Amino acid sequence: MTTTAPSDWQSWQTSWDRQQEWYMPDREERFRVMIDTVEAVTGPTPRVLDLACGTGSITDRLLRRLPGAHSTCVDIDPALLTIARGHFTGDERVTFTEADLTQANWTEHLPHASYDAVVTATALHWLDPQPLRHLYGDLAGLLREGGVFLNADHMRDESAPRLNAALHTLHSERQERQRRQGALDWADWWHMASDDPLLAEATAQRFALLGDPRRPKPDGGARQDRPTATRWHLETLLGQGFSEARQVWCSASDALVAALR
Repeated sequence: MTTTAPSDWQSWQTSWDRQQEWYMPDREERFRVMIDTVEAVTGPTPRVLDLACGTGSITDRLLRRLPGAHSTCVDIDPALLTIARGHFTGDERVTFTEADLTQANWTEHLPHASYDAVVTATALHWLDPQPLRHLYGDLAGLLREGGVFLNADHMRDESAPRLNAALHTLHSERQERQRRQGALDWADWWHMASDDPLLAEATAQRFALLGDPRRPKPDGGARQDRPTATRWHLETLLGQGFSEARQVWCSASDALVAALR
């Protein structure tokens, strides 16, 4: 597939959003519900930790909705952080931190000891159960009393397999049509990014650190023992120090869970 690379940071941010929406057409809806929940719990001027922030998609929407908010964006991906830093250049409400969430001391890299809200999307499914359980405990320790954690990710309700299959078929057929019309997938996007001189150094660092997504594994890199059930996340959050946890939004394949400290 022939593509033309974006020419500025806003265009890179937009191209990332479009690529992600090919996988998750209801992505904006879950962001809306996420920020609704942040505002409902914390008010209009929260201190927010954007966990595994990528290009800063959540922070971008957070600050447009709640201009009095401040966000700490943390990630380990050099390429996505380069786009995020470029996109938010000059915005004093946004701070960036590089950290590996699987390391025991990752919270020491943060500029603040506590936050009103922690938000994340389509990121934590890469973690195995035990590291994810530990991370949930870390987040309970970072949130102030009454603060909220929100995780939008691939979580399934397996109680209705025929409905799930029908919805999966519809989604797959829609994706195939969009691909024929030029939609980028994960590998396409990274090919485009690595070809842009703006991102050449950062993408090379990313490939060395995290692997080369231009050549995805046959199984997508997924591990069958990673948590996929919404119930697992809710029960684990309650077990790691949160006082309440519930699903606040879902699609056929994804869910948004909220937990109060």
